[in-house]
Amino acid sequence: MPKPPARALLPAVLLLLVAPTVAAQPAERFERLWSRARLHTGGEDAFIRSVDFSGRFQLDQAYVDGGGASHSETSVRRLRLGAKATLRGNVVVHAEAEYDPAEDPAYRRLTDAYVAWNPSDAVELTVGKHGAPFTMDGMTSSKELIAIDRSNLTNNIWFTSEYMPGVSVAGAVDRWRYHLGVYSSGEENRGFGDSNGGEFTLGTVGYDFGGPLAAERALLSLNLVRNDPDPRNTFTRPLEKVASLNFDYAAGRFNLRADVAIATGYLGQSDLRALMAMPFYDLSDAVQLVARYTRVESDEPNGVRFAAYEREIEPGRGDEYREIYFGLNYYWHGHRLKLQTGLQYADMRDRAGDGGAYTGWAWTTGLRVSW
Repeated sequence: MPKPPARALLPAVLLLLVAPTVAAQPAERFERLWSRARLHTGGEDAFIRSVDFSGRFQLDQAYVDGGGASHSETSVRRLRLGAKATLRGNVVVHAEAEYDPAEDPAYRRLTDAYVAWNPSDAVELTVGKHGAPFTMDGMTSSKELIAIDRSNLTNNIWFTSEYMPGVSVAGAVDRWRYHLGVYSSGEENRGFGDSNGGEFTLGTVGYDFGGPLAAERALLSLNLVRNDPDPRNTFTRPLEKVASLNFDYAAGRFNLRADVAIATGYLGQSDLRALMAMPFYDLSDAVQLVARYTRVESDEPNGVRFAAYEREIEPGRGDEYREIYFGLNYYWHGHRLKLQTGLQYADMRDRAGDGGAYTGWAWTTGLRVSW
């Protein structure tokens, strides 16, 4: 097996050399630095209570080797900038956009553009372009991912555009959690999108068994999606129905996230079945070990997509994907400043034999900053 180029090793070396130095900085210093994102603070009677500069910067170094071919790249995985204003009456106005410095123009798309009203923990009403959370990793912000990127279960069954025009209401009542929403499935563009296709409804109900299980969290959730089949739907995958049963468990230093999902396709997309299990363990407040197993299958050939960097080697599709991932995370300032590295082994079966068979490994390291 070919050895990765020297530059693929640099992020791991950076992790070993820089992490102890940055970790030695007082927590108060990080707090003072991040507090500079607050652009305005109003008084108790002010209409505008606060205005914050919002965003995230994520830098990746990836090396992939499979089938005698290899690919290496350093890229800005995500760069988003915007502002969030909190108004009197628990109203939030948020607008944020995504950029790619390697492209011309650098502006890629509008992500968030919504107004939310949050009178209590039980109700948060959101109107505008915002996230549609389902599947375990789809309900997790890219700021707070435990593995370096979302699993291939989510890549295939979630709607990876993530931000779509719609109306939703969500909240928590005692141990119960819920999310109900109606979103546009229509044509995606760099702005708000065109509602010229179908719509999809999303319903989530969850219950936290943490107390009875003597755990900090043991949230079992069911996501159900019904999408109107329409050839103009580009905000969404060509999936008509999706069901995801997922579990988020935390007890002391041990954590487990798991997902079992099924989906029915349209317009040539095969039905899908998938599972993901991701245990992770906190060695300390700063260091975390991660493992993940993912399996995705389609009823018909060519129904399963590859993950982002694997597509650089094999652009086709297959019908059975399996992945094993081991990772190490170093947190300097929680999820707001962290370095993640992960080694992945994956294979794809291709019954059609028309391009899509793959066996290979990948090593990705990423710097994650958010505010």
